[in-house]
Amino acid sequence: MTGRIVMSSYESLRAAGTSVICLSPWGDQSPLTLPCIRFRDLAVHTVIAATGGFAAVASPVMGPVSDLVVSSFGDTILVELGLHAGFDLTTKAANDLVIEHSIKHAIPIHSKRLETTHVKVLLITLKFKSTVEDAALGFFRSSVHADANLISTVKDYLSVEKGWFSPYLFASSRRPIIPRSMKPDVVFCHGPFLQGDYKLGETLMNQSASIISLCKPPPPPEPSAPEKSHHSFNDLTKSVQSTIENLKIPSLFNRAQTQAPSRTPSPEPQLTPLPQPPVPRRLVILVVGIKPHRKLWTTSARPAESVINYILLNGCPAIVVPAKLGAPLLAWDALTLKQLWDVELPPEGAESQTGKFEGIVKVLYEFLDLCIDWSRVTVSPDDGGVVSTGKKELVRSALALLVAAAIRSRDSKEVKKEIDEDRAGIAMWRIP
Repeated sequence: MTGRIVMSSYESLRAAGTSVICLSPWGDQSPLTLPCIRFRDLAVHTVIAATGGFAAVASPVMGPVSDLVVSSFGDTILVELGLHAGFDLTTKAANDLVIEHSIKHAIPIHSKRLETTHVKVLLITLKFKSTVEDAALGFFRSSVHADANLISTVKDYLSVEKGWFSPYLFASSRRPIIPRSMKPDVVFCHGPFLQGDYKLGETLMNQSASIISLCKPPPPPEPSAPEKSHHSFNDLTKSVQSTIENLKIPSLFNRAQTQAPSRTPSPEPQLTPLPQPPVPRRLVILVVGIKPHRKLWTTSARPAESVINYILLNGCPAIVVPAKLGAPLLAWDALTLKQLWDVELPPEGAESQTGKFEGIVKVLYEFLDLCIDWSRVTVSPDDGGVVSTGKKELVRSALALLVAAAIRSRDSKEVKKEIDEDRAGIAMWRIP
């Protein structure tokens, strides 16, 4: 008996040493331990580790096969507009914040239009028909850091901020597996795909107070030909005659000919060609907060439904950029709004941006550089674009405005009242 207890304790310790401890699927402190062999399979099939230094080998952009739309019928969303008084006080188009100012001058990160005065709360129900699956997550670590290693130190081991957006996936039956040992800058997801993801991303973009659009919108869908609601008498007569001819009994001679085996081999069956993904596609990047439907996150995960409150800030513009084929379905910055509030903005009128603020902008830009289709970047939906040397500066300027607006939201009483700063940050959706 003593020997059995000793061996049992030894096996338990050995199993604990070869396990991977992950965040809770809700992204909180509840531990989730996966056996080593389970995590090995998970790493092979559903985890992509991408760093800025090895972007050519492993990047958040996957092959065209991952872009195929495979979703169940009935994926849709229901939107209930909540708090929004005084939200739409600014003009919808915010491209002039980037375009009117030369890239040689300081970006207007202290503009009054980036001041958050009101918030908008949207209760969105995402309906789906799928079973629980592991989300195909990836982890991006920028080359901006002196240590580009994705494995965290003991200091960052217990941090849970990187999983602040996990409830979005887990509430829709896509279990996010985020190891505590990872310290990514951006967490991105390639599936499972739900049609409601596109609709939700488009809804948040359309409900934003201002939009910086750096690509042309997709062409409107072609109207389908109306089906005939009734048939004429001639059509009915022809249909009856063809049916009678098909039912005629063939003669014995024709029957013998039809039953004789053919010497020519029958062609091999061909696989049904995979449908081409819709192009072009876009990415929308915005500052968003999430809250459970009724105080507890478990109330947001209903059978075949995800019910979450999404909170938008009227001082934070939404950025729309063209996406490459295979860009992630969803991604979020690992920094929460609470962490962004601790960052100091460069002084007004400064010639250059330095410090942590510029580092955050560079990280986001480096990630999006792998996802953007630069040939489709335009200044406005009506022109043909800008010179190639100015497109990247344009996107970098827009990202600086978004980060600055998120930092400046710390001065808003409405934000502190309505938003859980530990469940808010910069997120991006792939949309048509």
